[in-house]
Amino acid sequence: MINTPFWSLAFGIVAFLSMATLIGRAIAWKAGGDNATVVNLNQRINAWWILVAVTLPFIAIGRTTATALFAIASFLALREFLSLTPTRPGDRLAMFSAFFVAIPVQFALVAMDWYGLFSILLPVYGFFLLPTASTLAQDTEDYLSRCAKIQWAIMVCVYGVSHIPALLFLPIAGYDTANGTLLVYFLLVAQLSDVLQYVCGKLFGKSKVAPILSPNKTWEGLIGGGVLATLVGAALHGVTPFTAWQACALSLVVVITGFFGGLILSAVKRSLGAKDWGNGIPGHGGVLDRLDSLAFSAPIFFHLTRYWFTP
Repeated sequence: MINTPFWSLAFGIVAFLSMATLIGRAIAWKAGGDNATVVNLNQRINAWWILVAVTLPFIAIGRTTATALFAIASFLALREFLSLTPTRPGDRLAMFSAFFVAIPVQFALVAMDWYGLFSILLPVYGFFLLPTASTLAQDTEDYLSRCAKIQWAIMVCVYGVSHIPALLFLPIAGYDTANGTLLVYFLLVAQLSDVLQYVCGKLFGKSKVAPILSPNKTWEGLIGGGVLATLVGAALHGVTPFTAWQACALSLVVVITGFFGGLILSAVKRSLGAKDWGNGIPGHGGVLDRLDSLAFSAPIFFHLTRYWFTP
């Protein structure tokens, strides 16, 4: 049976990217190819084609492959975070546990739909066990700071990101979350918010939101892009279990939490002396630069949906 809502969203995403590609090429032709902003815009569009080409098939295949995809993304994001974070030999066991215990166990619990343990494993058990691993080395230099940085990395890159595939397992009455439509809807609203904030900021941005933390974020971009993304989320309520007003409210929550997620991790990057988390995605930076807003908005969207729309 054809999953009509899923493929309708997928077709819409491809159509939007096709239009953006044509516009980007036209602007580049008119600008002569020397404008740094235009070059960055087209790099972002090209990278989006790759991200969409990878993500949509994994989600379409099923829950297991989608969960595995985000587990890999979590691993890459955690590697970027910890590669910029000063550590000591005494942290090796804690870091090994983060990569090769926390990630596989957390995402396995998601795939098993074990909500009770999935929701508390890292905030409770991980919070105490990871510092214990560092304690065994008896290295007290900057001990609190080192433990806090590793815990922060795990909460953002593993716990936050794991809530994205968890959307596939929500038991919403009369609605099939397993087909990936709600997951794609969330990703679309969250990422469209980032894109539209970037575009509105470039077109109309004058007033900086936080010039020290993120010089490119403007109030005009936030308000214009946020409103447009919220309206798109409301307009697409037909593919969700929400009414138009519920979809509008949840989309607004995604926009706001995603914005502050990006801003918070920008502050973290600045404190570590870095502009981007990596350079693996041309025009975007690293994997965590693309996941920062999702890592903060996914848990909020997941738990609000679970609280209001599941038995």
